[in-house]
Amino acid sequence: MYEMSRDSDKKAEELSRERLERAEAKVRDASERTQEQISRALRRVAEAEDRAGEKMARAIDRAERAHGEAAAPSADEVEPLIWFRHEPASRRPAHTRTDIARAAIEIADAEGFDAVSMRKVAQRLDAGTMTLYHYVRNKDELLALMGDAVMGEVLVPEGELSGNWRSALTQIAIRTRAAFKLHHWVFQRMNDGTPTPNGMRHFEQTLQAVVPLGLGRQETFEVIGQVDDYVFGYALREVQEAEEAEHGWPPEVVDFFKREMATGEYPLIRHFFGDDFEASFEHVVEFMTEEGRFERGLARLLDGIEAAFAPKGTVRGGGSAAGSS
Repeated sequence: MYEMSRDSDKKAEELSRERLERAEAKVRDASERTQEQISRALRRVAEAEDRAGEKMARAIDRAERAHGEAAAPSADEVEPLIWFRHEPASRRPAHTRTDIARAAIEIADAEGFDAVSMRKVAQRLDAGTMTLYHYVRNKDELLALMGDAVMGEVLVPEGELSGNWRSALTQIAIRTRAAFKLHHWVFQRMNDGTPTPNGMRHFEQTLQAVVPLGLGRQETFEVIGQVDDYVFGYALREVQEAEEAEHGWPPEVVDFFKREMATGEYPLIRHFFGDDFEASFEHVVEFMTEEGRFERGLARLLDGIEAAFAPKGTVRGGGSAAGSS
């Protein structure tokens, strides 16, 4: 009888736990649906504000043209980008495009790229949302300002670019990687293609860096592209691996590797990690996040470029990239 009673109590506990789990699941589902509805409503509000703001920006543009402050483009001309349009003129403008870009970047850094909106930027600047449309016509222009500001961080300060091609490319590469690491959301804007003044300055500076190599156009593009590919790839992987470095692999992933290696089908992986998989993984993470790794890889790439393109008889430029400045 005691055993039957204990079994009955156990079944009752299991049934009660299952009911509780189902109830909790329903509450979670309801909460998620509510949050999604709220998010959709906020997106609709933001989109409505954007549409209204863009209409106002076009009205302002028409008014300026009517007063002769801006010439309307002909049918054969394209609408000029934001860089060719003057900011609102007044003795003391309440804001500048630089202020707006900085506020938007701060939001993206703190909350992610998708969190950027005209409304949030206005709130951060303690301004009305419609006010911003006197400075930027739409969100695309806001994103262009953000991209230009980040490219400004990539630029080597005036007068500081080395006259040695290795040192100069190293300076540019290190600053580029630093900007991408600080503003990792830029990878979501890589395919935008909108030109910016600081982007042009960066290209000019990069061309200046490789002038001492005396290369033709094709070889110049090849060298610049190889360095860019390395920097962009390293920075992107750095962003992707940041969470793993902070939290480690989930238990199910570790279990997967252990099970697969136990089959004996991966002898090289097994030899690489050894018997203590967790400890070996920690060592790999430490290596992947070791600060000097970027400079070492860049130095090897520049060694290859030097071997292929540097004029014969010239002194090796600047030693290792890690020590260049």
